[in-house]
Amino acid sequence: MIKERRTVRVEHVINFKLNGKITTVKCPPAYTLLEVLREQLHVTSPKEDCAKGECGACTVLMNGRPVCSCLVLISQAQGCEIVTLEGLVKGGKLNPVQEAFLEEGAVQCGHCIPGMIVSASALLMRNPRPTIEEIRTALAGNLCRCTGYTKIVTAVQEAAKRWTH
Repeated sequence: MIKERRTVRVEHVINFKLNGKITTVKCPPAYTLLEVLREQLHVTSPKEDCAKGECGACTVLMNGRPVCSCLVLISQAQGCEIVTLEGLVKGGKLNPVQEAFLEEGAVQCGHCIPGMIVSASALLMRNPRPTIEEIRTALAGNLCRCTGYTKIVTAVQEAAKRWTH
């Protein structure tokens, strides 16, 4: 007699703050933060690209630090504060990095831009007057296939002039 085998799907309740709002999700603990953001919470700015933490397209802030959300298990987000590109908008107004990217023409296809803006904003939060080398270092984990990075670095420099956070 062959016994029927049932797969039990274990789900955990995870609580965290997302873009300033307390958020509760129920999902398997092995889901990534990226999967939950995109598939359950419909937050679309973090993009899945490499799924290895090498491209930066999925960068979000986790307790104020930029992380690749494809490498963060949702269970690690318990009690954390997560900020995506959407959370950088305050009162309907873009933050200085978002404004500068648009004004300087640092946006091409848009795929990498959310991660770039999140990483650049994290840099300016901890160092409002970075050097060009510090900007390049902060963005080193964010790959762009469309530009030579010149306009992106210029946009971050311009944003630094306006930064008041």
